Amino acid sequence: MNRTVKLSLYVIVLFSLTACEGFFGKKTSTDFIEVPEYSPREVAYVPVQPALTDFVNPVDILAGFDELMYVVDQATEEIISMDESGRILKRFKLQGVKSIAQNRRLDLLAIGTIETKVAGQDFVVNCIYKVDMHGPGANFGLEYARVVDTIIHPFYFKTTFSSSDAQVSLNKIAVLEDNRFYVTRSGTDNNPQKFGGPDDAVLLFDRDGKYLTPVSVNTPSGLFRNYFKQPVGISSFVQPPQISAGGPDHFVFTSISENTSIKVQIIDYIETDFGANYEPRILFESDATVSDGNLTESNKFSEPVSTLVTGDGTNFIFVVDRSKDSFYQFTVTGLEGVKPPTGAASTKYQLASFGGTGTGLSQFNNPTAVAYKNRIVWICDAGNQRVLRFKLTTDFQ
Repeated sequence: MNRTVKLSLYVIVLFSLTACEGFFGKKTSTDFIEVPEYSPREVAYVPVQPALTDFVNPVDILAGFDELMYVVDQATEEIISMDESGRILKRFKLQGVKSIAQNRRLDLLAIGTIETKVAGQDFVVNCIYKVDMHGPGANFGLEYARVVDTIIHPFYFKTTFSSSDAQVSLNKIAVLEDNRFYVTRSGTDNNPQKFGGPDDAVLLFDRDGKYLTPVSVNTPSGLFRNYFKQPVGISSFVQPPQISAGGPDHFVFTSISENTSIKVQIIDYIETDFGANYEPRILFESDATVSDGNLTESNKFSEPVSTLVTGDGTNFIFVVDRSKDSFYQFTVTGLEGVKPPTGAASTKYQLASFGGTGTGLSQFNNPTAVAYKNRIVWICDAGNQRVLRFKLTTDFQ
């Protein structure tokens, strides 16, 4: 068959195929398929029920290195241990107890009160109780608790006593990797040249409870021995779980001073060839295209009494403001909010802070402390006599 005949047959076949309607099948209509509309998932903290209500005035809470939870009930002067479900395990009486921490040897460090007699006159002063919970053998728990040391103000740094010493308050404790610890202190005598440091101070103690020094902060304007104004809340970067706890001597602190516009700051411990300094961390400037708030935003807070750095890699900083009845969440870089979930239409950090005065499960009345364990936030809602728990929606599977 020659080339002309082959070409003729090809044209005939092609014409026949194109003339046969539906040979290749009709085009399928997709009109019956509903096109999904993207609905961004709300980022929020969801209450974990029930609220825990076996308290009179819960003022502090701790997620321990021993995997237990501890609550301080100031009205009953008790430290209360609980398991992760919130079931109460044991109660331990301790005079004037108002806040607690736990070192990595699993001892509790509790701020309370003690009577002291000076020149025949009785005074009630603040102190730090060291509570050992190790029992015989391998036994451990609050049922074996006993006070093994007491650090009494002002006798950890001097032997004399004045009436103004009775006005000093030790507030919160933050433990470091090697069991040294910081204590926030406030009072009425804030002369920077005062022996032992001004009353408003962050103090550093060694792991055995020996007073070392008040923290001085180096700024571009100079070195300040009286940098802190009515400091209350404090958190180090050394947090549970025990297996991974560690880090530098940085800390976050809160101030309730009316004369301070920036009430929450990160203080970094910087070591160089020329020595070591404490310096305020410079965070991102507020940028509305990135987030709606910043940790060091002027007048962001009113009375922030508690702060916490998470130790599980989420790198959150929590703040509780008792005056605004609110809980705030920031990144460790100072941005308020949470990175949006995968597939979100916007890359802007989404607010997760919440609160407001009331009795609802996401409302507070004088919140005083925050703890964090296994992605659950625990908050002491003192005015409502309860402890509330919350889980971030992005943490749900």
